[in-house]
Parts: sequence; C-alpha cells; structure tokens
Amino acid sequence: MTTPRFTRIESSMLPLLREDIDTDQIIPASYLKTTERTGLGQGLFARWREDPAFVLHQPAYQGAGVLLAGRNFGCGSSREHAVWALADHGFRAVISTAFADIFQSNAGKNGLLTITVAPDIHGRLAEAVDADPAARVGIDLETTTLTLPDGDTTNFPVDPFVRTCLLEGVDPLGYLLQRLPDIEAWEQDHPARLDTRQPHDGSFGEPTS
Repeated sequence: MTTPRFTRIESSMLPLLREDIDTDQIIPASYLKTTERTGLGQGLFARWREDPAFVLHQPAYQGAGVLLAGRNFGCGSSREHAVWALADHGFRAVISTAFADIFQSNAGKNGLLTITVAPDIHGRLAEAVDADPAARVGIDLETTTLTLPDGDTTNFPVDPFVRTCLLEGVDPLGYLLQRLPDIEAWEQDHPARLDTRQPHDGSFGEPTS
C-alpha cells in the first residue's frame, strides 16, 4: 500500500498534553467495525469531542498537521485504527517524550511519523504553542531534524526501515513489492538446498560421536 511521501513539512501544532492517552481514547471501540482507513477521522477522540471546548474544535488549531502529545501516548490496545484515525484527520506526525511501543510500530507501518524528544524540548514546544497557536515546527525526515518555532534544531531518532518507507511513501508490504524483481532474481540464483518435492522419512541420519 502507498502512503503520502514524507520528506519535509512545516506545520502548526495541536497541543494535547494529557499523559497516558490510550488507543480507546484516540478511537473508541464502536469505530472498529471497519477495515477501511478513510473516514475514521470523524471518530478521533470521539468522547472528548462531545465537549465543545475540546482543543480539536478550537479555530486556532484548525489545520495543524502535527500533534503535540503527552508522555506515553498510544498506550492500551494494539488497534491500528488509532493511527488510521490520526492520519485521516490530517496529522502527519506526533511529537511526545515517549510512545507506547505497539502504537509506535503501527504508526511507522501506516505513514504516521512519531518523534520522540527530550522533556526540555517538549516543554519549549508546549510553551511556544501556548504563547502562539500559529507557532510552526519544521520536520525534515531526510536529516531527521526537528526545527523549533524559535529556529533551534534538534535531531530525533527513527528506525531506519520506517524512515525508508516514509520517504518512499510505502508500507512494509509495498516496500517488498517494489523489490519483487530483485527478490525473484535472488531466488533464481540461490535455489533451495532442500528439495521439498521428495518425501522425507523424518529421520536425520545416524548420530555422530
């Protein structure tokens, strides 16, 4: 499957600084009846959106492509729908001081970049967006560089394979399919050592002393 290529973006941020936001809060179970990745944005943070004052409703943050989240974002169940909902809403990246492992893995496989930053950097981002909702960050995946609203830069860690898939705009299966001719050529040059067409009696020969 293809995903939007991620090279470099500049975007405002939407702050949601609560800690330990789990996947059920990101997308409630009632939205899990589909395997379609589109349309789930309407269920993003559905329970919290019942509050008219919830940050997702605030005009100042409309169009933000980066979610500034609290620590341990994405904990709970392993549902991919949480990532799909964030991406369908328009988020390209989530910044936090820590992510739940399974959520981070799902994000990387579905075109959503997770950026882990040190607490002091996270604090500066939170202060910047609080002072000015239009404050923008720059994210350069090729150089793994995050540019803060004040112009300072910091590097962020990213799995090399996830980085490659995001830069190429493919998920892991799409990455393999792109290389199918190379895989088939390798198989032709490296025939299987075990001929599976021959019956096997289950023995492994006489033991050696």
